[in-house]
Amino acid sequence: MVTTERDYVAEHRDDLLHDLDQWLRIPGISAQPERHDDVRRSAEWFADAARRTGFPTVEVWGDGPWLPAVFAEWRSDDPDAPVVLVYAHHDVQPVDPLELWHTDPFEPTIDGDLLRARGASDDKGQLLFHLLGLQAHLAATGRTSPAVTLKFIVEGEEESGSPHFEELLATHRERLACDVVVVTDTGMVAPDVPSTVTGMRGMVAATVSFHGPDLDLHSGVFGGAIPNPATEIARLVAALHDDQGRVQVPGFYDDVLDLTDTERDLFAKVPSDEGEFLKVTKSRALRGEHGFSTLERLGARPTAEVNGIGGGYIGAGHKTIVPSDAFVKLSFRLVADQDPATIIKGVEQFVTDHTPEGIVSHVEWEGSGVRACLVPLGTPAYNALSGAISEAFDGAQVLPTREGGSGPEAGLQAAVDRPLVFLGVGLPDDQIHAPNEKVTLSMLYKGAEAAALLWTRFAEVGAEALRSS
Repeated sequence: MVTTERDYVAEHRDDLLHDLDQWLRIPGISAQPERHDDVRRSAEWFADAARRTGFPTVEVWGDGPWLPAVFAEWRSDDPDAPVVLVYAHHDVQPVDPLELWHTDPFEPTIDGDLLRARGASDDKGQLLFHLLGLQAHLAATGRTSPAVTLKFIVEGEEESGSPHFEELLATHRERLACDVVVVTDTGMVAPDVPSTVTGMRGMVAATVSFHGPDLDLHSGVFGGAIPNPATEIARLVAALHDDQGRVQVPGFYDDVLDLTDTERDLFAKVPSDEGEFLKVTKSRALRGEHGFSTLERLGARPTAEVNGIGGGYIGAGHKTIVPSDAFVKLSFRLVADQDPATIIKGVEQFVTDHTPEGIVSHVEWEGSGVRACLVPLGTPAYNALSGAISEAFDGAQVLPTREGGSGPEAGLQAAVDRPLVFLGVGLPDDQIHAPNEKVTLSMLYKGAEAAALLWTRFAEVGAEALRSS
């Protein structure tokens, strides 16, 4: 299948590569204060790129507690055109451990169809394909403005948990008004399996601390006669799941929105090689909630995970004590309709129920948590998106998937009160957040083509239908 959009993208690949090479050299690591000047440089670089693309309105929003974000707007000449808000982020993850990188993380390296650098896939490459896609859209349609009014909000703190994003959204709510949101910070199942994310999980996280005696005690003199915080925190962890892999927090599953039969049928069509999955994860066995596939467990079911556990002496040799304190770090991934506040109450009740006499427990939460977000199948927005992706992939069926991670998308959706869809082309082996991050260049070109096609499809659907999705 040959389209004018595809021809334009093919003819301008070098422009995309040139821009990526420049932008990826800026180490905009939001988690490291010493790199915050680089985060600003990253924002200013993208602002300049948006102006070069033709955006009449481009602003760097650095006037709040948030690290600099970029807002760009290009209004359609059609006064009735839908308004589309594209969300992405320009900050990147730290590169530690540096010794595991095969190349300098901030010197982009191309090897065939792969480009390696920090931020190549998450999220600079995926954002830049939109600029190329917009140019392809204009060239293919002969327009001097997009078929839809385009707004971009490009965050600078996503890799730090978006601590100020909701405040930024509230401050600029009127400027961000739209009919539909397109998120471009996700991926596809495989290069030859076009897909779109239809949900992202929410999350709450906490540290549970157990305090026993007010000082470490000799285990020979006192052991066996008083409660041991390390033993009791281990009992709490052991009670977190039953033998079917179900989380035992009170009310944990009460509000879970289950997959429909249609969704489960479509999930079953997604190619899944469990042997390859074990190789990628460098694990030796699969485990999880009974009755669900690995793919369903990864994105469509809520989970509880132990992220770290400790207490007492952990140095070389042994130190025979009953420790004074122990702790466990827990995170809970949530799915559609689960309320973080309800889960927090349930976890606190669970901790109370598993705190024995003589132990003082304390639960410290990492914020109020984030909600999950969901994209219903078959809506006008979803159909337009899947149609654009399918055309870019030569008519292949577009499969729905769920993203196991969490992000600010639910907060964004709530702030603008509009439906959202996901257009992302990252691949499972892109090693985002890990050493040797890479992006497959042919996937970026497909993303650019899909974006070019999407704006025309959204315009055909119309603002009212998109809002009702």
